[in-house]
Amino acid sequence: MTTIREALLRGTQRLRGESEHAQGSERLDAQILLGHVLDEPRTTLYAYPERELSAEDEERFMALIERRVRHEPVAYLVGQKEFYGREFFVDARVLIPRPETELLIETALTEIRSRLDAGQTPLVADIGAGSGIIPITLALEEPRLPLLYACDISPEALEVALINCQRHGVEERVTLRQGDLLQALPHPVDILVANLPYVGTDELPQMAPDVSEYEPHLALFSGPEGLGLLTRLCYQMSERAMLKPGGLCVLEIGYLQQEPLTNLLRTLWAQATITCIRDYAGWDRLLCIRLS
Repeated sequence: MTTIREALLRGTQRLRGESEHAQGSERLDAQILLGHVLDEPRTTLYAYPERELSAEDEERFMALIERRVRHEPVAYLVGQKEFYGREFFVDARVLIPRPETELLIETALTEIRSRLDAGQTPLVADIGAGSGIIPITLALEEPRLPLLYACDISPEALEVALINCQRHGVEERVTLRQGDLLQALPHPVDILVANLPYVGTDELPQMAPDVSEYEPHLALFSGPEGLGLLTRLCYQMSERAMLKPGGLCVLEIGYLQQEPLTNLLRTLWAQATITCIRDYAGWDRLLCIRLS
């Protein structure tokens, strides 16, 4: 019989190409996959390294290792990803949550709480909701919000968002709507957030196979320079007036997109206040637009 220690060593070495020393992300991947198979936290693997695996569990573990060798993301293999301290269901229908999006959450929460504390009840919408991590997290972090919209063009992505709404008990507060950008919104909102696809198709050859071969391209790419959907959203905000006067729009952007988007926004709203927020690595990450 194979023990937990032996299985982790074997799995890690397979991921590292039969390397003699087991360490780094490959070992972490092996731990996550084995914990998933055993339905145990990683602490259990540390505490009971001599525990023996059943033949069935060992077979399932090594099957997952082989899929990981072919670059299938760990989040898809185990069906979940942590974001803002919570576990969310994910599969190949949606993009895997990234930690940099937590900055968008913090920025939106500051505005939401400021309005709530002032006696207002802001209406919030997330455009390009995907798995629903943004509106669900906002709803959980600020229970005073009675309603949020979560909009996406992909019905498949909204199926995943519904699973996550139900898992976290906010299906009565997060309203899912299918449509193209702002066309899914029934009326103007006070706070608009969006983490739209902003990767350029020109970057595809340089991307890791974990991303390029498995994550949905609809949720990743937006034209050669990644500006297609962000530009369309800005024009729609201007044409459809879906952001109320005094409203705030928070966009997650790529690190080279601040200047062209700011120039566009200046032509659409000359009097708007536009600021850029950098992430913890020092890259331009959020563009905030406040209408006068």
